[in-house]
Amino acid sequence: MTEATASSTRPDGEGFSLAAIPLWAQFAAIIVAGVLLSLVWDGATRWPKAWEIPAAQWITDFINWLKSEATIFGVEFKDITRSIGAALKAPVKWAEYLLYRGFKGIGLGPLPWVAVAAGVVIFAHWVGGVRLAIFCALTMIYLATFNLWKDSMKTMTIVIVAVPMATVLGIALGIWVTRSKTASRIISPMFDLMQATPHMAYLAPVAALFAFGPVTALIATVIFAMPPMARCTILGLQTVSPDIIEAGQMSGCTKRQLLWKVALPSSKRTLMLGLNQVVMQTLAMVVIASIAGATGLGHKLLYSLQQLRLGVAIEQGIAISLIAIVLDRLTQAYAYKETDHFAAGKTWVQRHKHLLLFIVVLVVSYIAAEFFRWVKIPPSKFVMGTGDAKTVLFDAKLLARHMDQAIRDFNVVAFDYINPIRDWVTIWILLPVRDFFLWLPWPVFVGVIGLAAWRLGGKPVLLLCLALMFSFILTGFWVETMKTTYLVLIAAALCVIIGVPLGVWAARSERVANIIMPICDTLQTFPSFIYLIPAIMLFRIGDFANIFAILPYATVPAIRYTYLGLKRIPPVTIEAGIANGATKWQRLFKVELPVALPEIMLGLNQTIMMALAMTAITALIGSTDLGQEVVRSISTQDFGRGILAGFFIAALGIIADRLIGSWAAERKRQLGVA
Repeated sequence: MTEATASSTRPDGEGFSLAAIPLWAQFAAIIVAGVLLSLVWDGATRWPKAWEIPAAQWITDFINWLKSEATIFGVEFKDITRSIGAALKAPVKWAEYLLYRGFKGIGLGPLPWVAVAAGVVIFAHWVGGVRLAIFCALTMIYLATFNLWKDSMKTMTIVIVAVPMATVLGIALGIWVTRSKTASRIISPMFDLMQATPHMAYLAPVAALFAFGPVTALIATVIFAMPPMARCTILGLQTVSPDIIEAGQMSGCTKRQLLWKVALPSSKRTLMLGLNQVVMQTLAMVVIASIAGATGLGHKLLYSLQQLRLGVAIEQGIAISLIAIVLDRLTQAYAYKETDHFAAGKTWVQRHKHLLLFIVVLVVSYIAAEFFRWVKIPPSKFVMGTGDAKTVLFDAKLLARHMDQAIRDFNVVAFDYINPIRDWVTIWILLPVRDFFLWLPWPVFVGVIGLAAWRLGGKPVLLLCLALMFSFILTGFWVETMKTTYLVLIAAALCVIIGVPLGVWAARSERVANIIMPICDTLQTFPSFIYLIPAIMLFRIGDFANIFAILPYATVPAIRYTYLGLKRIPPVTIEAGIANGATKWQRLFKVELPVALPEIMLGLNQTIMMALAMTAITALIGSTDLGQEVVRSISTQDFGRGILAGFFIAALGIIADRLIGSWAAERKRQLGVA
């Protein structure tokens, strides 16, 4: 029970109890008081400019001082960052030499694309069987035939360097947190903040110190992708069976041996799921890092979107999506790969036949590449015949031009149907809601959130929420914060309206679940950048397009958590409803949904988090909120403003997380399932 609800009046009538006042009256009093205050003091609507804390300028000045004047033990800070950058650039360069540049000094070219494609297919067959191998083969063929192979390899250079670094760092931090209470108190809240911070917000501070280019992309990617690995390490080590630990101790293991030979191997499956998340987060970040100078598919896609070359953008978006799905399926298949318990009875060749096959393909492809250029580099177009008798069988550039024309023709035809809907929703729904949030006096917002925080989580949640909300106000980010809040709340509401019924439908029908849940898995696999393509194609730019881009990305948690919440209801609860004569719909609305509500609210929490993350991405197609401040700071090098904007996006997520999490925890205690 929270402090607010614990208070009570004394029998003699002395004292005052806030809990004695109806909750609606408390909220009404706050709203009325805030509105009245705004009528007599303009500062209640807009915090006076003269009273703002120039925190953004202080951060920018500090970064400039670090880059130009700061020294550590007599060594200039900029020399330290240059040394770190040079050290990190080396593995990226080697990956580039291996995948697409080649080793010109020794006359050795890059890995032939045929060898790389075959290697992926062979690995897929080893971990997942024939179906996964066929899917990987089709993906490799797509990248080659659509002239996207080199750009794909540029993207993969960062991935293959960042994934091991983020994995090792995450495991190390996870072990440290499980071994030290002090580290847990310090690092765990940092993980909460890092995972609430949108992708793009990492680019501003890193670019400020390391300039634009692949090193910035690598560092930002490692920082962003590391927390899931650390969290999975913590979860894996904390859930190791005590019997296994005791068996290791009985065998005379030291603490180090107990960790490396008992605990970590027992957590292999959880660690591999963490690796899967690292890979997916890495690819998502590498695509977005094109804004900070990273090359590859993300850079090409961003350029295509800016030029409204949607045909090319679709080809590139499909390529990114296919790579994401391949990496996801490969890591998942490896995580769940069964151990071959009969390997000891096989010969070395039998145990490593896939590796030997790849070595043979690699050697043969290197030799064939000297005679056939198409073995080394995929052709830009496929032709049949020679001389004047050549016939073009397939040309990706020509197909992209046809797609561009088809999209333009579609927009011309659909304009009369789509544009009125977009305009009506924008004028009569979006703009009034946005104007309401911009009009809203900050004491009302702070008071309502503060009261909710106190009633739900007590003093700790109240103090945290107040500190975060006043940071928006005092630093001059109130307007941008309200624009972000309006956009996210509308998107989250639509996600719930769409997602909860779909989750209920899937929970009621296995056939529907077999369709919806794989779609959810696929939507979560796509990097968030991809969702801008249909938004621009259909609605160009504006808040309507922004919300449309958020929906497919953020609706998935609403579906998934509703489905899981309903599936986890104890059978005895369902039987009790049936025994009391409840109809199918009565059982749903009066028994199942109320019991599953904590899970559904946690889904809403994740929906809000993902919608906030997308606001930084949708800034690329015209939003004017905190996300736009993050994007603008990268191009204008006003890094202090970008860092604060990214922090405030995370702060909104933390406020929502604490409020919803506190309510869900209390509700679970009431249901006796905490």
